Amino acid sequence: MTDSQHPVRPTDPRTVSELAEAVHAGLPSTIADLSSLVRIPSVSWDAFDPAHVAESAEAVAQLVRETGLFDEVTVSRAPIGDTGATGQPAVLARREARDGKKTVLLYAHHDVQPQGDDAHWDTPPFEPTLKGDRLYGRGASDDKAGVMTHVAALRAVREVVGDDLGVGIALFIEGEEEFGSRSFADFLAQHRDQLAADVIVVADSDNWSTSVPAITVGLRGNVTFRLTVRTLAHASHSGMLGGVVPDAMMAMVRLLASLHDDDGGVAVAGLRSRDAQHPEQSEETLREESGLLEGVRTIGHGPLLSRVWSQPSITVTGIDAPTVANASNTLSPEVSVRISARVAPGQPAAEAYEALREHLLTDPPFGAHVSIDDVDTGDPFLVDTSGPAIADVTVAMTEGWGEAPVQTGIGGSIPFIADLVKTFPHAEILVTGVEDPDTRAHSPNESQHLGVLQKAILTEAILIARLDAEIR
Repeated sequence: MTDSQHPVRPTDPRTVSELAEAVHAGLPSTIADLSSLVRIPSVSWDAFDPAHVAESAEAVAQLVRETGLFDEVTVSRAPIGDTGATGQPAVLARREARDGKKTVLLYAHHDVQPQGDDAHWDTPPFEPTLKGDRLYGRGASDDKAGVMTHVAALRAVREVVGDDLGVGIALFIEGEEEFGSRSFADFLAQHRDQLAADVIVVADSDNWSTSVPAITVGLRGNVTFRLTVRTLAHASHSGMLGGVVPDAMMAMVRLLASLHDDDGGVAVAGLRSRDAQHPEQSEETLREESGLLEGVRTIGHGPLLSRVWSQPSITVTGIDAPTVANASNTLSPEVSVRISARVAPGQPAAEAYEALREHLLTDPPFGAHVSIDDVDTGDPFLVDTSGPAIADVTVAMTEGWGEAPVQTGIGGSIPFIADLVKTFPHAEILVTGVEDPDTRAHSPNESQHLGVLQKAILTEAILIARLDAEIR
């Protein structure tokens, strides 16, 4: 169901049938190309080899060139503000619209999260492994399957429509989304004309299930930073001074505990929630999808999906402290943690950061010295569901999946969407994706359901064909 004020006609059944045949026939090549991309460990974080990200960008660029739709496909970088640093390589291509037709910008990213501990993977993280209907590997879904959705959809459209394609196509495959898209705004400024579009498809979200698609209409924002607590000028013997001077770990634990109430809900004044309607989700489904252990209770207040889509959350994602194996009988003078907070739609990320900052720096435990640095923020986003493009993609999903899509929120963040809105304020933004509840993006044993991939490709091919035919 859509809130769009623009009713549309179905796509020509013959076009849908021909596109479905082309997508199905091309699926083996699509899976093979996706597997080749997964083999490239394109982690964009500073601590990893940037040569792999460069290799991934070149591989994607070659796939785009082979579609035959673009006169020029480039690999480009942009500066990161005035830092003197340069961002990771992105792939850029453009095909101009003809006869006054619209232009669609197709976005995905080719960089991936670190694999973490290989021991937690059932298969090698960068060796794509097919088991049943799923292809396993880091980036197999997030977001190299998004990349291949664009490539395969363009292949199918060219096969069916041919060189008469009039709709404009811009393609932007980013190389640093998993590292905060730090050069994104500069890239948009540098390539504004090449990226300008009427409709923007961001293929980096999830679906309701493997049989029911979703259009993401709400995303939480994010605030991340390093929090450091110091209590001593140097480490001291825990037997000699324990019980009289506080160690940094003790102060840190108490400070972190103050971020939540007894039920695990966020207890930071100034962090706001959004009042909205949410579909029902059973606790049984949540426990199964999340892997929540028997006896462990859920946290927070209100409907389950409200807690994920429309309320803030705070997570400690990392800690720098002595390891258990190397622990000595000393009082730690300093401890640092990484905080990742999610911001409800409707609240600016900067406002949420100030609320967190005030909470953490005001009256810390035992008078500990508390500092915050390495701050990164991204605003939440609500999709305008009243435009014609949302109606087009609703029809395309229904025809591509055989099921009408659900309009959903997600608990994750895509901060760069705010940059797209600022740069292209009149463009309609559609957030789609290839994930499902069992994908485990960012986690060990990430996988892509191949049936979902096929339906996502067909949906996008139908959408492009609809824009080309200007169906209304």
